[in-house]
Amino acid sequence: MLTPAQAQERCQALIERARRAGAEAGDAVYLASGAESVSVRLGALEDVERSESEHIGLRVFVGGASASIGSTDLADAALDELASRAVAMARAAPADRFAGLADEHLLARGPFPDLDLDDPAEPAPQELRRLAEEAEDAARAVQGVTNSEGGSASTGRGVVALATSHGFAGAYAASSHSVSASVIAGEGGALQRDYAWASTRFATDLPPPGQIGREAGERAVARLNPGRVKSGAMPVVFDPRVGGSLVGHLLGAISGSSIARRSSFLLDHDGAQIFDSSVTITDDPLRRRGLRSRPFDGEGLPTAPRKLVDAGRLTGWLMDSAAARQLGAVPTGHASRGGSGAPHVTAGNVVIEPGTLTRAQLIADIADGVYVTELIGSGVNGVTGDYSRGAAGFRIVNGEIAGPIAEFTVAGNLLAMFAAMIPASDLKIERGIDVPTLRIDGMSVAGD
Repeated sequence: MLTPAQAQERCQALIERARRAGAEAGDAVYLASGAESVSVRLGALEDVERSESEHIGLRVFVGGASASIGSTDLADAALDELASRAVAMARAAPADRFAGLADEHLLARGPFPDLDLDDPAEPAPQELRRLAEEAEDAARAVQGVTNSEGGSASTGRGVVALATSHGFAGAYAASSHSVSASVIAGEGGALQRDYAWASTRFATDLPPPGQIGREAGERAVARLNPGRVKSGAMPVVFDPRVGGSLVGHLLGAISGSSIARRSSFLLDHDGAQIFDSSVTITDDPLRRRGLRSRPFDGEGLPTAPRKLVDAGRLTGWLMDSAAARQLGAVPTGHASRGGSGAPHVTAGNVVIEPGTLTRAQLIADIADGVYVTELIGSGVNGVTGDYSRGAAGFRIVNGEIAGPIAEFTVAGNLLAMFAAMIPASDLKIERGIDVPTLRIDGMSVAGD
């Protein structure tokens, strides 16, 4: 894996080759990662893995057309061939009046903010094994846990570099550390599985592995002997670990490409009040040590914090340059790049800001409802907003979490769900998308 400085130099060298080969404009992206993980099961070492990948991608523009190509070979001869092939492909491609680099005056200018994303610590395999064993041991120690799918710990590091033909060049490195455990509770045919995990940029920010393991074991035991729920309209409360998926549907719906294709259920809702006024959703790509932080986007534009929803009101779309041109707007610094192809939209660290009620207060007046801890399937229509997913969790009876339930479906329409959403005060920043407990009244629950 190259250093950020070396990766930036390779991207700039590839752009120069493309210009010499006849490209009118272009950009190059370097993506590399290396990871090591150790897994244990029932106290014994099960697997040790080491993976590495390195890729450089080139996008060129010739006569209004574009082409993308990539390679894992970074040698000079390979870059020469990559550049000439990309230009030849672009000359044979159809023109696209919306494609192109970001406007030069919008580009990010260094020095870029230091987001503290790269942990110099590199745990040895023995330390990863210790973490995995501690997590699994703590999970198996929970009364009622009868088997294990294992504990694991991993560490990784990646490098991202981007250079464009009109003056942008930047690179950064980011690390990751994670611990997880997955166990089974019960006997015979009455088995239940659950898990817990944590991931951080720095090893010192991880919670104790024993805490992660205990959480996995307690979750599995709590699911034993699930009942069924009767069908009907009732309040549905989403646990934070599944509630973030609702934000994912929002992000897809406000992507500029979805709006430009007129394939979003939020079409024509720019600036509209779509949530209760108590709901504010923020996007902060500059959070220090954030799991989705980055100092610039996939087109070389600056990233910045933003309210996606302000007191319930939608503030606009997330756009790369192509979508912005289609919509007659300005890109928002949300472009992301893969190893090949055009940019796509990705948000940063997204949070539904906490409300004023504790979880207990949020459910206190629910006589009969469900508390969802697991969602199954992908029955969501991004065009209409129709929502239907399999679920498991617990009943809520007279304001209290009651026994476990399984094999039911929760359904509604995302516009109505967003309008009815009430957040609790129990927000924890643990993932790239973080939400407190969320309550939505009037959803359809299909069980018995």
